[in-house]
Amino acid sequence: MRTNTAFTIALGLSLFVLACSGSPTDPSRSGNLRLMITDAPFDDASALHVTFTEVKAHREDGAGGWLTVPFAGSPAATTRTCNLKKLDGPFDILGAASLDAGQYTQIRLVVQSAQIYFGGTATGEPACATALAAPGGAMSETLEIPSGEVKLIHPFALTSNGTTTIELDFDGGQSVNQTGNGRYRMTPVIKILAVKTGL
Repeated sequence: MRTNTAFTIALGLSLFVLACSGSPTDPSRSGNLRLMITDAPFDDASALHVTFTEVKAHREDGAGGWLTVPFAGSPAATTRTCNLKKLDGPFDILGAASLDAGQYTQIRLVVQSAQIYFGGTATGEPACATALAAPGGAMSETLEIPSGEVKLIHPFALTSNGTTTIELDFDGGQSVNQTGNGRYRMTPVIKILAVKTGL
């Protein structure tokens, strides 16, 4: 009789602990991640369009591994293009997600393509969108990108029902170089300016 009673108490305590600790997939254990982007621009261009195809965050404990951060705009968007010339000072949103609360170690970005423009008439489009139109009448050139993957190792935390905002600086001035044959090459230089937390 005593054995059954002890078992019942132990089981009850175990269930109580599990209920209080919550589950990683429980919405109440989720935090919001928002990625904002600005730029130190490449001066010679009138526009510099950079297209991202992947944004991911890596969870420290390995339970989630690499988690996708959806692009801002349409929920189904698989790319996001930013005109770095319009991000000289202002910020625009790159991606946002509700992810499991906890500790994260890094952000991974993939730049698929980039187009540089000289002259032309600026468009009235926002700095970042699913797709951007070329400036009217501009001369353009596609940039060579040897490797578009950028890993930003910077620990940050997502708290339950809180928001963590990471401000990214895409340095166009350091990223773009003119090669000996007159073409342009991009090696994306991106750094984390700040990590801000709040409700």
